[in-house]
Amino acid sequence: MRFLISAGEASGELYGAGLMEALRRCVPNAEFFGVGGKRMRDAGFDTVVDAHHISVVGLAEVVKHLPMIRREFKRLVKEAAARKPDAAILIDFPDFNLRLARELHKLGIPVIYYVSPQLWAWREGRVKQVKKHVRKMLVIFPFEEEFYRKHGVTAEYVGHPLADEALPTITRKQFAAENGLDPAKTWVALLPGSRRQEVELNLDTMLLAATHIRSIKDQFVLPVASSLDLEWLKSLVKHGPVPVTLVCDARAAMLHSRAGIVASGTATVEAALIGTPFVMIYRVAPMTYTIGRRLVKLTRFAMVNLIAGRDVVPEYVQHGFIPEEVGDKVRDLMADGPEREKMIKGLAEVKAKLHTTGQKTAADRAADAILRSLGR
Repeated sequence: MRFLISAGEASGELYGAGLMEALRRCVPNAEFFGVGGKRMRDAGFDTVVDAHHISVVGLAEVVKHLPMIRREFKRLVKEAAARKPDAAILIDFPDFNLRLARELHKLGIPVIYYVSPQLWAWREGRVKQVKKHVRKMLVIFPFEEEFYRKHGVTAEYVGHPLADEALPTITRKQFAAENGLDPAKTWVALLPGSRRQEVELNLDTMLLAATHIRSIKDQFVLPVASSLDLEWLKSLVKHGPVPVTLVCDARAAMLHSRAGIVASGTATVEAALIGTPFVMIYRVAPMTYTIGRRLVKLTRFAMVNLIAGRDVVPEYVQHGFIPEEVGDKVRDLMADGPEREKMIKGLAEVKAKLHTTGQKTAADRAADAILRSLGR
């Protein structure tokens, strides 16, 4: 069997690589091509479009890169028409993937969506496109299944892929030795996002927040997403207001950190599953925020808070992303006491909601659902 997979972001690439492995357990000679990055290539993926080239955030940024994105889009559709995959599996990344779904549907290629765009949060009208062009939605948050069924879309909750990940086994001492850290000091994890635009908009303020946390016993670690250029990040932190150590293993960094400052996105779910107290921050371009805020229906933004249905972690978004307030809150969470204990308990409740019963992983359940949908 041959599958087209479109994963335009770092988190989507992680899920895509896991799904490829799960599908190969069912179909050993399966072939995969489409949109992805290094992690998927390492798993045997034929990259037609590199995800790094088309992953941009914000309205202004998309407009700037639109000619290039259109070229890559057309090239992918042309390749799909030539290779005639048995199915297309689209992972989140809605602005690109919903348009792709329409073109693939025209070509008669069955389209299955794995990891839903947040249509329940904003621009809900796009669900009409899903109903028209997508055969089945495979969702990773429990409340999404009911949302799609309410709109007449076939949906199945398969569990969250990150909930199947075992905690990193590397010890604090080993991690410190590999990354030039002092195991006797307190570490604070800084996660500014997995895309260049996110880092540009969030990192400087995060570093200023760190100045309000820093003491002689603290060290700051910044995991480098696979979608980012290491040398570019080094140049950003080299002359920053606090020393920062760049590391490659985000999950180990969060596990061994006392607390974190985490940009909105998949990393907040990872932090919750690991159990590290953190604050959620986020900033986009001013025009993007002005337009987007009118469309977003939510009163909460952090996925952890949406899953819990209440405020588990503090949110500092756009104009509310103030260094002093973020730094003070993180310092409070680092101290033993009721505030830290309350958050740890809340994160454990979120983790419990994302775990599903049974032996199979989310990727295995997704692979089963895909093959059933194709009558295989």
